[in-house]
Amino acid sequence: MSGAGPPPDRRRPPWPRRNTAEAIAARQAALRARPGWDAAHDFVWDWPRPAADLAGFQEALTAHTVLPVGVAGPLAVDLGRYETDAAGRLVETGRQREEVYVPLAHTEGGLTASLLRGAAAVASEGGVRTFVLRDRITRASCFVFDTAADALRLAAWVSEQAGAMRSWLEDPANPLHAEAPGGVPRLSHHARLREVDSHVVGPACHVLYRYTTGEACGPNMITRNSYALNAEFVLRRFPPQAGVAPRRVYLEANMGGDKKPSALYFGAGGHGKTVLAEATISDRTLRRTLRVTREDLIALEHTGMHGGHASGMQSVAATPASVVAAVFAATGQDLGMVGTSSMAHLVLEPVAGGVHFSLRFSGLEVGTVGGGTGLPHARAFLSLLGCQGPGSALRLAQVIAAAALCLDLSVSAAMAAAGSENFARAHHLQSGRGVPLEAPAEPV
Repeated sequence: MSGAGPPPDRRRPPWPRRNTAEAIAARQAALRARPGWDAAHDFVWDWPRPAADLAGFQEALTAHTVLPVGVAGPLAVDLGRYETDAAGRLVETGRQREEVYVPLAHTEGGLTASLLRGAAAVASEGGVRTFVLRDRITRASCFVFDTAADALRLAAWVSEQAGAMRSWLEDPANPLHAEAPGGVPRLSHHARLREVDSHVVGPACHVLYRYTTGEACGPNMITRNSYALNAEFVLRRFPPQAGVAPRRVYLEANMGGDKKPSALYFGAGGHGKTVLAEATISDRTLRRTLRVTREDLIALEHTGMHGGHASGMQSVAATPASVVAAVFAATGQDLGMVGTSSMAHLVLEPVAGGVHFSLRFSGLEVGTVGGGTGLPHARAFLSLLGCQGPGSALRLAQVIAAAALCLDLSVSAAMAAAGSENFARAHHLQSGRGVPLEAPAEPV
């Protein structure tokens, strides 16, 4: 059309990403202007501590939330103390029986009360015993070739290079140790490469780098070291030696077990702390504390096993994710890792005079340093749990497993009672308790 000007620019202004005071205020103002925003909700902009204190924990920092924290205890538990030897194997150096108090950040009515009931049951029988079976965190890179034959050549080469890869990462003369773009070292001294495995499917060779990471959960550490291995070790050495180069390289191609359930890691572990918790409960305690009989529990396990099989369920436990998520939220863990960490296998065995309960977690992805563990509330609750210093990440994993066993014991007993009446009553009593609260009043 003659005389028509250019079309109006309908692009949205860029969303301010930085965590400066100006950018935070700009995001808040933009959200206030949204048609669905209610000014009564402006309290979410009021920081419990200065926003600058939280700026390093995530991007586009804008608001805050509050989660109520219940504390369950005392939980009687026999904890193992462990060290990692030069080969990366866990060595139990002692055991200690103690009482712990478990912080649970959640809004799931009945969770804390049920855990307390389970804790009371195990306390009368000597408590829970916990064991750490394995400690690994895995990054699974992938090299894609034109043929399966080329992928198999890399797999064979990688199997011969594991020792050289370890030496290269740990060599103080490696120039990458001196590089720190953005103030973060290219290589982590704390992520120790322990094994390198491979899995070839089609023309793709998945290379599984398995690490230990000390008291950190470690995903950032292993990402940096794995990327360096791919770019500076494999790609600089394998193509000249083999005469073939990959078409594509991926730092992670979904075999690493990160933040999702996985059959590979459910059985073998390898992505987090593999922990076993056990307790033996007498018939007397079953009747008096849990209001159930061993026959009730055995019948429930039999039926539940078939129900889980029919639904294709991988984890075989009552509700492990409830404890994992609640402790994760209280102690500053990565909430995305609840997916992997809640894979669990509960086993009930009748024994003379009672039942034996055990709960195996394939991979509890926990740490006591780094990430959200630096938040003030997380430090407070980790201190409450005694999870500070060497061995604290393994201790935290054991406490979570012990707490989850107590909850599963209580939930199973409630469900196994006649008609599941106890389970239904507990949920009925909690219904409607979480009524909407008014926004905080304005200061006078």
